[in-house]
Amino acid sequence: MSGKAIDFDRKRKKKRSGFSAVLRGFLGVAALVLILGAANYDVIKRAHYALTGGGLESWENAALEEGFVSSVEEYYYDNLPEKYHEAYREIYVHIMRGEDAGDFMAVIGGDEFWDVYYAVLADHPEIFWIGASAQIETDFSGRMVGYKLETTVPAEARPSMRQNLEVAADECIARIPSIASDYERIKYVYEYLIDTVEYRAGSADSQNIQSALLYHTSVCAGYAKAFQYILHRMGLFCTYITGKTKDGGDHGWNMVRIDGEYYYVDVTWGDPVFAEQADGENSENVTNYNYLCCTEYDLFKTHVPDDSIPLPPCTSDKYDYYKLNGYYYEFFDYDTIHSALMNSVWNGESSIVMKFGSSEALEDARYWLFEGGMLDEPGQYLMDLSGVTTWNYRYHVDDEFCLITIYW
Repeated sequence: MSGKAIDFDRKRKKKRSGFSAVLRGFLGVAALVLILGAANYDVIKRAHYALTGGGLESWENAALEEGFVSSVEEYYYDNLPEKYHEAYREIYVHIMRGEDAGDFMAVIGGDEFWDVYYAVLADHPEIFWIGASAQIETDFSGRMVGYKLETTVPAEARPSMRQNLEVAADECIARIPSIASDYERIKYVYEYLIDTVEYRAGSADSQNIQSALLYHTSVCAGYAKAFQYILHRMGLFCTYITGKTKDGGDHGWNMVRIDGEYYYVDVTWGDPVFAEQADGENSENVTNYNYLCCTEYDLFKTHVPDDSIPLPPCTSDKYDYYKLNGYYYEFFDYDTIHSALMNSVWNGESSIVMKFGSSEALEDARYWLFEGGMLDEPGQYLMDLSGVTTWNYRYHVDDEFCLITIYW
C-alpha cells in the first residue's frame, strides 16, 4: 500500500517544544514579577480582575453571597453617576468584610474616590466603626490602587457593639404603637433622640451612631445618623444631608419621604439643649418642632446644603407640626388669637406657641400681645387662680419661622 509516512517522533518533538515554550513563558513572567516587585504584581492582579469578569456585578454578587445586601434605599448610590457604582459597591464590600486596608480594583481616580467613599458612609449609618479620615494610594496616572481607613472601634469589639446598637434602636421602636403612621413614627424618633441625647461638642465617636444611641451625647452627625439608622430599621426612607448653617458652620441633617413627598428633619436643631448653646438664650427645655418634616422654604432660611448629591424638591407642608396641631394662623385675627390664649390658660398649659403665615401677621400679633394689652385678661385669670397680684411671663419670637411662644 502506498502512502505518506508519518513521523511520530517529530510530532512528539513538536509537542515537547510547545510545552517548553509555555513553561519558559511562565517562568519568564514569574521572573519578571520577582524582578519588578509588588507594584507590578498589583498590575497583574488588576489585569486578572478585568479578564475574569470583575466589575459592578462581581461586587454585587459578593455582597449577596456574604449577606451584605442592604434592604434600605441607597439614595446616594442611586444618584451617583453610573460609572461610580462599581467603586461604591467595592468600597461597601471591603468595609463590611472588615477589610480596613487593602488593594482597590475599580477604575477610579483618587479625587473621585472621596465622593464615592462619602456616599457609602452617607447611605449606611450602620457602618459605625469608620473614622473621619482615610489614606489612599494612587499610581502614576492618579488611579486609586490602595486604601487604609481610619477606624474608631477595634475589629474584635465590633460584633458586640453592633448588637448593642441594634438593641438600643429596637428599644425605641418597641415604644411606637404598631398602628402609628409613618409621620407618627418619624415624630416619635425625633422626640426620642431629643429626650435621650445631649448636644455636647467633643463627644466620643461623635460622627457615628454609638455616640447618640449608646453614650447619649453627640453632635449633629451623631444625631442625624442615629435618626437615619432607627428609621432604616423600621423600613422607612431616610438619608443624610450635609451642608452649612447661616453662620458658615458645617452641619448635618436628614431628609425623609412620606407618601411620595420629601421633607427635611434636623433633630439637632430641635434639641433645646443645642438651642441654648447655639444662641445663649434660655431654651425653656421645650422641643423645637420647626425642624420636623419641614419644607425647603423654611429650612433654607438657616441651612445651606452642599452640592454632593442632587436633592428633590421639599415643598409640601402637609406635615407641618403647627398646622397639624392647630397652632397655625395664616392671618392675625384678634378674636381668634384671644380665644387661643384663654383656652391655653384655662387648660393649664405651661406655654402656647403660634405660627403665622407671614411677617405682617407676625408683626400684628407682636404688637397686640406685647403692647396692645392682649395678654391682660389671661394674665388676670392666672393671678386670680394663684391668689397673687402680680404676674410675670416670658416669651420668645422667632422671626425666621414667624413664631411666637409664650411661657405662662
